[in-house]
Amino acid sequence: MGSAKQQTQISKIMNLLQEWDKGSKPTRTKILQDFIVQNQNKTGPELEQEFAQAASLFLARLTAWLRLTYMLGTCLNEQLQALSIFLSASSGHKFLAEFLEVGGVLTVLEVIGLKQANEKDKAQALRLLHCVANAGRKYKELICESYGIRAIAECLAKSKAEETQDCARNLLETLSQGNPKFENQVYKGLIALLPCTSPKAQQMAAQTLRVVQPIVETANPTIVDPLLNLLRTLHLEVQYEAIELIKDLMLYEVQDDLLQGLVHLLRPAKEDMIKKPDILDDPDVPQMKAPLPVFVQQAAAAKTIGILARESTELAEKLIQKRVVHNLMYAMGNQDYADSQRQACISLEYLCRTFPVVDDHARDAMGDVLYEQFMHDPESLYVSMNPVQADVLVSNKVNIPGLIEGTE
Repeated sequence: MGSAKQQTQISKIMNLLQEWDKGSKPTRTKILQDFIVQNQNKTGPELEQEFAQAASLFLARLTAWLRLTYMLGTCLNEQLQALSIFLSASSGHKFLAEFLEVGGVLTVLEVIGLKQANEKDKAQALRLLHCVANAGRKYKELICESYGIRAIAECLAKSKAEETQDCARNLLETLSQGNPKFENQVYKGLIALLPCTSPKAQQMAAQTLRVVQPIVETANPTIVDPLLNLLRTLHLEVQYEAIELIKDLMLYEVQDDLLQGLVHLLRPAKEDMIKKPDILDDPDVPQMKAPLPVFVQQAAAAKTIGILARESTELAEKLIQKRVVHNLMYAMGNQDYADSQRQACISLEYLCRTFPVVDDHARDAMGDVLYEQFMHDPESLYVSMNPVQADVLVSNKVNIPGLIEGTE
């Protein structure tokens, strides 16, 4: 009986393979759809049993068709789903080896870089690569050796779909773990994503850097400028991740550069504060004036300084040594951007209440009336501030003795 049943199964599979070989695109699509429905979560041995020990013959046909048609997008999603069933099957290393032998990884990496490929196909291709990466260190290395990190990072930066971006982020995180040969390359790839134009990609890159940073142990100095530039964003979720990453980096050798950078951002360069002439605006077009990016960055820097000072007295003292009090007062006088004034007031008030020397210098620089207004309600001071008071703050000469002897 067993032999008869086996012969029936073999005959069924041979017919299926012949149908595939002679079949048109709709025929092959139907075969793939049936395969996907019937074989989800099957193990390697179960797939072999399903195909009468000839699963490799179907897999070979599948990979060959993918290589021939992936640029055309011919039922690409179904092909990738079917391949994922083979590659994610437990005890199915044989299938993985066969897929790699025919250059499967390179083909799938090309899919995620295709301009004409749709987002769902790219997300499925990334899931397929995740199956490969999950098989172990040597498979992660193979993806990286095939210029995978760059391809995946570019896909994350250019994609317009959150599902695709999330798949790319998860894959980069996986490639950074248990992969000492390439962990630094993943780390640098994530840093390279920080200046990209997609806010979602920026948020995900900063999030993932928080996971990868402890793995690589040493902070790369090239992270400082793009990270501080993230504070120019109008997207609060991106700003949040940037500030969280800055907090994490206080434990690494870039701490001093970040603190100095934050203090410096409180005083934007004059050329960055020049607005375009009104004559360039069309008077007939209603416009919402966006704040200058340097002012958004100034406010975010003041906010970050307050957060860091509250978390660590040691950091607060280092910031004071870098003349943060002088620069916070300068930001408080920026009547072109209320949030800069508000955030700078909140941060300076904390320093005044924590360090008597700061309090004394702030009182002397502001004068009693402005100082009392400031300490009474720092969050709302900008509402009642007049131009004379703003000028007093902008032109302050505070330089706490014994800390730094220098002038602006």
